[in-house]
Parts: sequence; structure tokens; C-alpha cells
Amino acid sequence: MKHYSFFPGCSQLSSAREYGVSAVEVAEALELHLEPLKDWNCCGASSAHMTNHFLSVSLPGRDLALAKEKDRDLVVICASCYNNLRSAQNQILTDSTLAGRVKHIVGKDIRFEGKIVTLLDLIMEEVGLEELRRRVKQPLEGLKPVSYYGCLMSRPRGMMDNDDPDNPTFMDDLLSTIGAEVKPWSYKADCCGGSLSLTRTDIVVTLVNRLFRAAEEAGANCIVTACPMCLANLEMRQGEGKFAFPQEYDLPVFFFTELLGLALGLEKAEEWFSRHLIDPRPLLARSGLSRSIE
Repeated sequence: MKHYSFFPGCSQLSSAREYGVSAVEVAEALELHLEPLKDWNCCGASSAHMTNHFLSVSLPGRDLALAKEKDRDLVVICASCYNNLRSAQNQILTDSTLAGRVKHIVGKDIRFEGKIVTLLDLIMEEVGLEELRRRVKQPLEGLKPVSYYGCLMSRPRGMMDNDDPDNPTFMDDLLSTIGAEVKPWSYKADCCGGSLSLTRTDIVVTLVNRLFRAAEEAGANCIVTACPMCLANLEMRQGEGKFAFPQEYDLPVFFFTELLGLALGLEKAEEWFSRHLIDPRPLLARSGLSRSIE
């Protein structure tokens, strides 16, 4: 089993706990051991860079110092955390003056030069589609997802370099491999409004409505993502959509790790689905992938 440092992120211990749990269990099932950084701190998520640039580098900089001590590649599952850590690493390694200031605040060597990867990237690179196909116990036939990467997993160009920044395909390929009928659409890397969810609800509602409309036009019966903020916006706005959207939507939204765990036959997979605001279990039951929910 290969061992990696792991940055859990705040959402995966709270509002997106099903993502954190499913990510760790799926990784273990694929013989990828994720060891959480001890005493890690918030990376600044989507707000630090709008408040103070130095803070936005120092917060993830401390986590990079912890990763340097372990001297292993660092796995991140939250799209915002991934973007923040990669951005901080890039700035620290290219700006010695900034690096010195951050080191003074953190009190440790912050120049982590290892790889920072998403779990999706890690699975594609270390496990591969052929091995993944061999491990599938329950193909996800009946699911017709669109893959939704959002803004932060594939951009900015030149820094997020594992997948195509304009037309990422890793999630599409993974979902196809485990039996889903992935629907093509051109909105996979569009923004959902991100952290404007509370401050500019009108913008988020407009963007999310466009995503739902495009997903249904593509023939999808669910949306799959790897971003806690994206999932929260997509789930929360469906209820509000009864008043704000031209039509109602009822599209379940999954984390890719939940569906991967289901396909791998993990026993606790069904427990994750109960935490969703838009219950995905009726769709899974209709597809023969889960027990019927009364």
C-alpha cells in the first residue's frame, strides 16, 4: 500500500463529511493510504485572498511546512483547498521575499517541493482505469451523470496541469469506467457562484439555474462533482428554484467518491447518501443500485 500525506480540509469534517469519509475509504480500498497532516489548519478557503494576500499565503504555507516534514506527496480532495495550496506553493517557491516573510510567521521551513494532487488525479495516475475496471463489483448502470469540475480544479492554466483546463476528462473517464453513461456537456468547468452563495445569492441562483438547465438538456439524471462548495450550491438552490427558476429541478448531486465507493461494493456507501439535501437514493433505487427508500 502506498502512503501519502493528506490535507482533509474543513468542509470534509462538517458540511461535506460524506465526502471526507468516502474519500478515505475509497482510497484505502484502492490501496492508497491517506495519512492526515497532524495539527493542520484551514487553508483560507474562498475568503482569505479577498481579505489579505499575505494571510492567504501564510495559512496554506503552514500546512505546506507540515507536509515538508513528512516528505511525501500531498493529497487534497477539496477543489478550493487544492487551488489554495497549489497557489501558495507556487508563490513560495518563486518569490523568495514572500517565502521569507511567511517562514518568519510560521516558524518552520515552508518550501514544500513535493507534488500536490487531487484524489481524482491520484486514482487516475496510480491506479489507472484498467485496474479500476477490474475492481468494480456493481457497475453503475442506469446513472446518466454529467461531470462538474467547477472553476478551481482545472484552472488557472499552467498551475493546474494534470488535466485539460478547458475540457477536463478525468472524472468523465472514471465514471464511464465504473459503468455510468456519462453525458457530454460544455458546462463542466463553469462557475456555480462559489462563495457568493451568501453575499450575492442572485448571482448564484442565475449560474446554478443555467447549470441545471444544461444538465437536463444533456439528458443527465444526476450531477457529479469533487467540490464541496459546488455541491452545496447545487443542492441548496434546487429548493429555492421553485421560486427563482423558470422550472423546478430535482437532480441529485454526488461526490465522485460516493459513486466510486458504491461501484467498488463498499459496505458503508449507502450511509453517505442520507446526508444529502436532495436525496439521491430514489434514483439509485430506480437504477437497481440501492435499496428503495420509503
